[in-house]
Amino acid sequence: MAEETNFSPTDRDTNDAREAPSGGLDRAAAIFDAFNDAHRSLTLAALVRRSGLPRSTVHRTADRMIKLGWLDKPHDRYRIGTRIFELSGLVSVRRELREAALPFMQDLYTAAQTAVQLGVLDGEHVLVVEKISGHRRMPMLSQVGSMIPAHCSGLGRAILAHSPEETIQAILRAGLRGRTPETITSAAAWRAELAAIKARGWAADRGEGNVGINCVAAPVLNLRGDAVAALSVTGPATLINPERLAAAVQLAAAAASRSYAHRT
Repeated sequence: MAEETNFSPTDRDTNDAREAPSGGLDRAAAIFDAFNDAHRSLTLAALVRRSGLPRSTVHRTADRMIKLGWLDKPHDRYRIGTRIFELSGLVSVRRELREAALPFMQDLYTAAQTAVQLGVLDGEHVLVVEKISGHRRMPMLSQVGSMIPAHCSGLGRAILAHSPEETIQAILRAGLRGRTPETITSAAAWRAELAAIKARGWAADRGEGNVGINCVAAPVLNLRGDAVAALSVTGPATLINPERLAAAVQLAAAAASRSYAHRT
């Protein structure tokens, strides 16, 4: 498979304004950052380019990471190793939140018969921590571990509607970049949308992240009423009517909220 040279729209470029890593962990982090959903396996040349490290440093560091199980190298391409997958299961957001939400995600998938996602806010992005998609193939759907822009996603806005002002300001400083002609890029209109989401209890993305794709999401709240995550149903606009699915998404998110609160 030919190596891609363009970054994906959601790629947080690891080469812009990078400080030279000074230690072994910094170099390993730079190599990890070179991978994303659009770049799951990389040649040495691609790893050098995307990490911003010298070729000899990449070769030496990656070789050590392979010995530790952090990377794997079938044939001539590097990829994330199975040891990282094992450790990821111990991360609280994956373990506690996933275990609390997954039964209700399964119920929601049965009701909606289209993709269900669980995401948490990570800076200006949403980290997808779980997904149920069944047999319906949707290549535009983010994979577990992927980052999607928070400002124009149902998941992101469901969380942001229950977030403090400093979090909102950080999103606005980063910019409301238009991904499609439907993306809300006006700060005033975007704030008004967050207020409407908080009032009604659910968020909608009507083709703002991907053309022709709709999403409806609701927040997963802790005992203080803070959003720790969000659940969503996503699919083709011809199948996803946010108003029709909003109640089911809200019920699943409320049940997940109660389950999560009992675990923390």
